[in-house]
Amino acid sequence: MPVGIVAVVEVRSLDAATPFVTADGSVIRSLLDRTNSDVANQSLAEATIAPGEATQRHYHGVLEELYYVVAGHGDMEVDGERRPVGPGDAILIPPGAWHQLRASADGEIKILCCCAPPYRDEDTYFE
Repeated sequence: MPVGIVAVVEVRSLDAATPFVTADGSVIRSLLDRTNSDVANQSLAEATIAPGEATQRHYHGVLEELYYVVAGHGDMEVDGERRPVGPGDAILIPPGAWHQLRASADGEIKILCCCAPPYRDEDTYFE
């Protein structure tokens, strides 16, 4: 570790994270971001989409996203390419790529979403 850098362990419980609805329509519980920790270069949140519902199609100007499906099934669209997704699938969403996640009709989908740089509403653009 570089001289002068002090390691601080931050542990955040998902149960302690207050859910809120984002501009794209998903229910988010932020684990680590600029609002609740000293994170500088990324953010991590759990997102839930209700059965048959979808996020509003959007893109981010500078942030790159990684989705990791932890429960449920759905359909992921990135720049017009659609794929079915389910538990264990990881999805790369590059900056500038239009994207939308839809939950299957028979159940919600839960993902972990990592953003770098950290997520900001101001970097989200809609059709």
